[in-house]
Amino acid sequence: MAGLWKRIQRSKPAVRFAADAIAFYVRLVRNTTRWDIRGAEYPEAFWSENRPFILAFWHGRLLLIPPTWRRDRRMNMLISQHRDGELIARAMDPFGIGTVRGSAAKAGKKDKGGSGALRVMVRQLKLNEYAGFTPDGPRGPRMRASIGVIAAARLAKVPILPVTYAVRRRRVLNSWDRFILPWPFNRGVYLWGEPIDVHSDITESPEQAALRLETILNRLCDEADRLCGHAPIAPADRLPAEGDG
Repeated sequence: MAGLWKRIQRSKPAVRFAADAIAFYVRLVRNTTRWDIRGAEYPEAFWSENRPFILAFWHGRLLLIPPTWRRDRRMNMLISQHRDGELIARAMDPFGIGTVRGSAAKAGKKDKGGSGALRVMVRQLKLNEYAGFTPDGPRGPRMRASIGVIAAARLAKVPILPVTYAVRRRRVLNSWDRFILPWPFNRGVYLWGEPIDVHSDITESPEQAALRLETILNRLCDEADRLCGHAPIAPADRLPAEGDG
């Protein structure tokens, strides 16, 4: 299976076909599922006043995030420079979501195009566009927030809005992010969290702010899973801090 996936990624026609299939499947699941949407007043307040924010969600719940977005509000998602990123970029396009290629910063890790991507995202936020981050992407650890999203929010002086979803019938893949594959003709819930201000308190370190975001987002995921009859998906172990033995 891994070999087949790599061959698909090397073929542009195969990537286009796969991206179209993903977009079709997202619409199918979204339109055949009975949804309970909670907290929608939080993004609506920003959308109605054309005020930008950063949308934050875990990588494992990426699939059904695009349909939550208002098409008349420009949003740009930070995605990996890896071949997976090209597939995601093409799959997002039918939903009116733009993409910026790069990886959010992780403490002690080599920059992989993240600095330039971060500058682009901040510039777009300052132009009253919106940004989307998977704080644990592109390679984890699962459900642990990096400081990249905090840096973007502080530089652009915008809040972060967490969002997640869960469904009753699903398959949880054995991938690093425990990717959730929802089935069509389902029941599900979307949960939006309150805006998180990470730029007003200058005494809070980026790592502390990332932990606060992580805690809130994990609580939302736990609640969404509980509402759909599932045990929570546990976060991965943290990476050791730079210099730890």
